[in-house]
Amino acid sequence: MWAGRVLHAALSRAPRESRAQSALAQLRGILEEELESIRGAGTWKSERVITSRQGPHIHVDGAPGGIINFCANNYLGLSSHPEVIQAGLQTLKEFGAGLSSVRFICGTQSIHKDLEAKIARFHQREDAILYPSCFDANAGLFEALLTSEDAVLSDELNHASIIDGIRLCKAHKYRYRHLDMADLEAKLQEAQKHRLRLVATDGAFSMDGDIAPLQEICRLASQYGALVFVDESHATGFLGPTGRGTDELLGVVDQVTIINSTLGKALGGASGGYTTGPGALVSLLRQRARPYLFSNSLPPAAVGCASKALDLLMESNAIIQSMAAKTLRFRSQMETAGFTISGANHPICPVMLGDARLALNIADDMLKRGIFVIGFSYPVVPKGKARIRVQISAVHTEEDIDRCVEAFVEVGRLHGALP
Repeated sequence: MWAGRVLHAALSRAPRESRAQSALAQLRGILEEELESIRGAGTWKSERVITSRQGPHIHVDGAPGGIINFCANNYLGLSSHPEVIQAGLQTLKEFGAGLSSVRFICGTQSIHKDLEAKIARFHQREDAILYPSCFDANAGLFEALLTSEDAVLSDELNHASIIDGIRLCKAHKYRYRHLDMADLEAKLQEAQKHRLRLVATDGAFSMDGDIAPLQEICRLASQYGALVFVDESHATGFLGPTGRGTDELLGVVDQVTIINSTLGKALGGASGGYTTGPGALVSLLRQRARPYLFSNSLPPAAVGCASKALDLLMESNAIIQSMAAKTLRFRSQMETAGFTISGANHPICPVMLGDARLALNIADDMLKRGIFVIGFSYPVVPKGKARIRVQISAVHTEEDIDRCVEAFVEVGRLHGALP
């Protein structure tokens, strides 16, 4: 009888295992087909492996000699600044590797509260709240703030994290054409029937290097009773006279209601994001923002690094002025050579090429000449608008920039991108 039961169990299990194997085989087929379509479109993204610390000069696995890096968000060169590193080490030693907890249980240390207060002072806002990333800050904001009675109006080229955050909320969603203030006004008129109206925009757009017309956005928001939200990830630390961002650059600090930004770019480059704005909003986010409530606290070393980066920035704006001059040098030389550079006066300098394969091939040949740049294509940017995004850092030398331009000219002619 026992042998019969074993045989019966084995026979009944066999069809289930066969179905499971069939489902797995089907999944593999679907995945391989999708991966092959990406390869065939020339939009496959490979990850180059860096074998040194981040900075203007790095070492890359498989590439001989030193490489000049022109694609990091290390705008102020603070990722490997000795004082920032030392602050991280000291905080690691004093406060440990991590909290093993979310903030509201046992994951809030004095350094988290100190950094939040420092961020609020830096942006001249009432309060601030930390997240593991700015992606999380954007994922947490809209769902917690807006209901089905409200409306959000979003620039069509906003960062993916803003788009995804808006998708999570129940508010009525309006999308206006990129930087098109007439279209925004039409959408604001249409949205008058809703309780709250929130205009959401990047301050500086990461793929195009252009800057939101915040003066006009704020004027329209005031006219139609709307609030203004700005993601300053590609502006915090280096745009505006003291690096406060696009609201400072354009003189509308007191008209922007909510700012989200990152600690993972200009402010040390480690990780972390935040929301800063009205105190009541920050209090609400601590109660309802899901990425805050269900994610581990920001690690102490990252907190220490970001805090020191803010200290350095608030001590002097000389590094900001240095980056602006170097950005102008690169843009002017590239345009003189015949390249089309998107945006204006931003250290994000997209070299527009159009074709995805051309962008990837030029980036590969640039690496052979000691220049690290990356081609961007669909779905990161629209089809037909592939580019190589060059990013200038305050710690690049003029010689670094000149060498980069020379390599672009040489490779551009090799691939027919220049006459």
